[in-house]
Amino acid sequence: MSGSGNILGSSCAACPLRGEAGLPVRVALIGQPNCGKSTLFNAVAGYRSATGNFSGTTVRLTWGRARVNGTQLELVDLPGIYSLTASSPTESAAKQFLLSGNTDVIVNVLDASLLSRSLELTLELREMGIPLVVCLNMMDEARRKGESIASEKLSQLLRLPVVETVANRGQGVQELFARVQESRNCPPQPAETLHWHRDVESVIQHLERRLDGSMPAGLPARFVAVKLLEGDEELHVEMKCEARETAQRLRQELARTHGRPADSVIMSERHDRAMDLCEQCASVGHPHADWRTSLDNLLTHPLWGYVCLVLLLVGFFWGVFGLGQWAEKGLLAGLAAIFQPASARLGQPGLVSVLVTSIWQGFAGGAAIVLPYLLPFLFGLALLEDVGYLPRVAYLLDGLLHRIGLHGTSVVPLMLGYGCSVPACLATRILPSRRDRFLASVLATLVPCSARSTIIFALAAFYLGAGWALAIFAFNAVVVFFSGWLLTRLWPEVSAGMILEVPRYQRPSLRMTARKVWLRLREFVVVSWPLLVGGSAVLGLAGYWHWDGYVNRGLSPLTRLLGLPASVGVTLIFGVLRKELSMVMLVQALGTTDIHAALSSAQILTFTIFITFYIPCLATIAAMTKEMGRKLTLLATAYTLALATALGVAARFLLMAAHIP
Repeated sequence: MSGSGNILGSSCAACPLRGEAGLPVRVALIGQPNCGKSTLFNAVAGYRSATGNFSGTTVRLTWGRARVNGTQLELVDLPGIYSLTASSPTESAAKQFLLSGNTDVIVNVLDASLLSRSLELTLELREMGIPLVVCLNMMDEARRKGESIASEKLSQLLRLPVVETVANRGQGVQELFARVQESRNCPPQPAETLHWHRDVESVIQHLERRLDGSMPAGLPARFVAVKLLEGDEELHVEMKCEARETAQRLRQELARTHGRPADSVIMSERHDRAMDLCEQCASVGHPHADWRTSLDNLLTHPLWGYVCLVLLLVGFFWGVFGLGQWAEKGLLAGLAAIFQPASARLGQPGLVSVLVTSIWQGFAGGAAIVLPYLLPFLFGLALLEDVGYLPRVAYLLDGLLHRIGLHGTSVVPLMLGYGCSVPACLATRILPSRRDRFLASVLATLVPCSARSTIIFALAAFYLGAGWALAIFAFNAVVVFFSGWLLTRLWPEVSAGMILEVPRYQRPSLRMTARKVWLRLREFVVVSWPLLVGGSAVLGLAGYWHWDGYVNRGLSPLTRLLGLPASVGVTLIFGVLRKELSMVMLVQALGTTDIHAALSSAQILTFTIFITFYIPCLATIAAMTKEMGRKLTLLATAYTLALATALGVAARFLLMAAHIP
């Protein structure tokens, strides 16, 4: 997947054909946000995918392999972008990847219901000289809006293969990748019908001629000329001095003759050409009556939208608790019945007995305590995401975030934080300033991720009732709000408004949702669960040899302050590795699965509140360090630890005052 970080790598048209060399054909999927690109990727690659950063950047890509129509493909799902102008790290990374010489075919996925806007990126991609196939996705949505698209005529005008698809139903996917196979050694041919207005076209062609001999090898002359006129800094610094001077002079000429900046002229030309293509190939009739418009009016209403949000979240968390509690009771009883005969055969407590029991407790903790809550939580979150409701939540909460001085787009990392803090911290790169990225990262780590939510359900909800768990989630929201208010006063700055792509509502595919859940659950099964088993074994051996006493004594000032038993101290260390470990290691440290028999209700609530807010896990700390640097990460970690301690102590004394045992 990795390619050269230098944008001036050789173009894909010059690369050996992977399909003929026995290598998989590398296909890059690219399109504007919410065009269905990732749905198409999942329909083909699915659970066989992986993620990672593009070389030299913090932009994450998803890739996977699949055999389609008898050909081995390597699919790369590039992040959604609107342009290749490189005005953001995401756009820059997408352009670098496409020009790195490692792409055989580009599949440009378009939202057919937004054809004119989507074609602007198509016109840019066409100039890159890489084999290109246009995927008209969401054709069902276009028809619902009353739009009729002549895909054959669009193909003739673009001189590119155009395939209609409905990716979430699998329609047209086989035909799409058949065209990919046919096109992998056929770069786009020149099309005079796509040229721009004469005055702008003459400037582009003049610059193309002046670039002869000074242009980086492998890059199409027209692509370089257009990007230089747009003011692309990455290409500008790579050009020879004479070419830079010529480009600058022509930019000034364009600005003078059109009365506005040259980059605005180029974007306007591309926009006009996309509009012209759309008018020639598409017609708009009467949209079909649909439930989605009425639903959107309700769920984004200034008053009823918030009412629906609260009701939905309460129902969501209550459903997760109900399913989790039912499954936990049954699994605990079943696993206890399985292990009891084996435990009796182990005889007197000894090294082997302690080790076997500890390993079993780690396995049983993951199966009976974590999974019953984690699985329905992830499934519900994936459903809300696939339906298209989460961006509406971001829209509703935008005004609230502005009240505490945060950029409206900070909603996105906060919403991701309920799934996992790592992608939430990585998502802060969409924010415009270092200050906003820091504040959003801190608040995202305070939001209870799926692991912390599991602890809330498995402790507060299971032993004390669902109302207590819901109260902790509500309390967490209040703390996040006031933390944001406090931090924005300590680091003041005026934040801009939010531009957020809101996708259409759609019926989720259970198969695609299940794959998404597995991708998120796989990390627990592959990474966290073995850590639970291994950590339980280490803790058991530490108790057998009395090593845990040293750790507990070292943390005794903290546990004593929180009013918790000293034996709980070691579980806090494991919680820094993975939050789920705090819960399972608590069972091991207390020596019983009936936590309420060892801890009072007040202690359970104090422990839960402390775990909900304290130091992020190591993976999150690593992501924050990568995004913000060590100093700000250290400040964020110190703040969460201080906040968790203060809230834990406050909770202890408030519960004592309320006479909660």
